Amino acid sequence: MPSLKDLKNRIKSVKSTQKITKAMKMVAAAKLRRAREQAEASRPYAEAMEHVLSSLANSVKTRDDVPKLLIGTGKTDTQLIVVATSDRGLCGGFNSTIVRTVRRKVRDLQGQGFKVKLLCVGRKGYEQLNHEFGSLIIGKSELNKKKLSFADAEVIAKDLTKRFEAGEFDVAHVIYNKFKSAISQIVTLQQVIPLEIKETSGVQNVTYEYEPNEAEILNDLLPRNLSVQVYTALLENAASEQGARMTAMDNATRNAGEMIKKLSLKYNRTRQAAITKELIEIISGAEAV
Repeated sequence: MPSLKDLKNRIKSVKSTQKITKAMKMVAAAKLRRAREQAEASRPYAEAMEHVLSSLANSVKTRDDVPKLLIGTGKTDTQLIVVATSDRGLCGGFNSTIVRTVRRKVRDLQGQGFKVKLLCVGRKGYEQLNHEFGSLIIGKSELNKKKLSFADAEVIAKDLTKRFEAGEFDVAHVIYNKFKSAISQIVTLQQVIPLEIKETSGVQNVTYEYEPNEAEILNDLLPRNLSVQVYTALLENAASEQGARMTAMDNATRNAGEMIKKLSLKYNRTRQAAITKELIEIISGAEAV
């Protein structure tokens, strides 16, 4: 049985931990608000870009000068998965859910005969995947910054474009957590190369005139759109990370509170038992005299 001193030290230690987790929860809540605003602000621009590119794609899909970023290489043999995770832990199952999805996707693609490559954005994803799929990882990057910028996404997008033009892969997907709420994030798999044109209402009924021409505009818009899609994914991931961390720290704070109550009860009972034992010894000694 632990001594009173051991129990007292344990209670003190748990209280210190509780203060840390409570502070981390408050910091995550503040960061979540900013990250959520950024993510929500980026969605309309990304959707508008998608509408324009959908219209352009329908106009030039039968032409010979269509950029490869739109139509692809004509093959799907080599699949690249961009794994977007966080650089820091203590955010519950945020990183683990992404990594589990990547593992399933890799095994599924390999089972179908595809060659798979991984590009890790975020230290935690690399650490968890390196042991099992180290031979598939062709690059990694970390985003140790307080605030994400569009320039960070452009660096990743340019790297993807360079690798695509060099023939390193045929199809690229990004896996990230899309923010829904502080307690709910949706693991999302999005194809970014070649561009996945989705049917959107109203696009087919609108006629646009382009100057100078569709092909030249696509050559400029497609790389920018890739940067936009990567940036949107990183912003959604950042908001999801802070939401997951806030929830995890809130649970840890409550668990610490429950542990303190149990330890305090055990401490009081042990202390009472020690006092009772001392009283019995004193009374027994007095009776013997």
